[in-house]
Amino acid sequence: MGQIRQIAIYGKGGIGKSTTTQNLTAGLVELGKKVMVVGCDPKADSTRLLLGGLAQKTVLDTLREEGDGVELSRILKEGYKGTRCVESGGPEPGVGCAGRGIITSIGLLENLGAYTDDLDYVFYDVLGDVVCGGFAMPIREGKAKEIYIVASGEMMALYAANNIAKGVKRYAKTGGVRLGGIICNSRNVDRELDLLRAFSKELGTKLLYFVPRDNIVQHAEINRKTVIEYKPDSSQANEYRNLAQAIIDNQDFTIPTPMDQERLEEILFEFGLMNINDDYKI
Repeated sequence: MGQIRQIAIYGKGGIGKSTTTQNLTAGLVELGKKVMVVGCDPKADSTRLLLGGLAQKTVLDTLREEGDGVELSRILKEGYKGTRCVESGGPEPGVGCAGRGIITSIGLLENLGAYTDDLDYVFYDVLGDVVCGGFAMPIREGKAKEIYIVASGEMMALYAANNIAKGVKRYAKTGGVRLGGIICNSRNVDRELDLLRAFSKELGTKLLYFVPRDNIVQHAEINRKTVIEYKPDSSQANEYRNLAQAIIDNQDFTIPTPMDQERLEEILFEFGLMNINDDYKI
């Protein structure tokens, strides 16, 4: 399994993490890379654009209904250009930690031989509002060695990104995990590029890529496709191709230096996201 690059993509809920991961994956498979995407978000929407909108049955639901003895074909579906798609799923609402599904799924995938030698990349698409035990699993257990954080120039996205960096730092020594950079999924806020560069530098990493905002992303989603499949000649499709190339070429992996509350607030204030008189408790 030595050559598989196992990558976890974290980000605040609603930041466009799953959309970014799937569009990036389309860029990689277009270049002939073999990719598996493991959805680790209880919403189970990490693979639907690659599957043409098919709501894939989750690993946890399959196990609940079929018990042990599940075959790989029941939980792994083939999507766009041969992408392998898995959704971990979550517990029934109000019961248990959503992170358990990730632990169960990765263990099952390993046991069923899903991590084949021909894979180039495995992406874990992980909710990043709370880096609790389950959600930290891909980095805690050393499954994913590379972490990318999807963020934007909004206060709560940056707060979540800083928290995720704390989680990466915590497991860097034991799990060998490293931060590969920040991916900005732009929200068109003022001075967003400068803010994300300053924020990334403060975290001891770099802004790997700035994905501009474009309504074509929503149009592609309505059509249940990635942008590369929906409008391959569009400028936004090229942005995702360039992001894919940036991931391929990246060799800059660091142990992050998360900010304390005071420093984070200073940066937010400097870029106009926080009024000095605001008593935010973020």
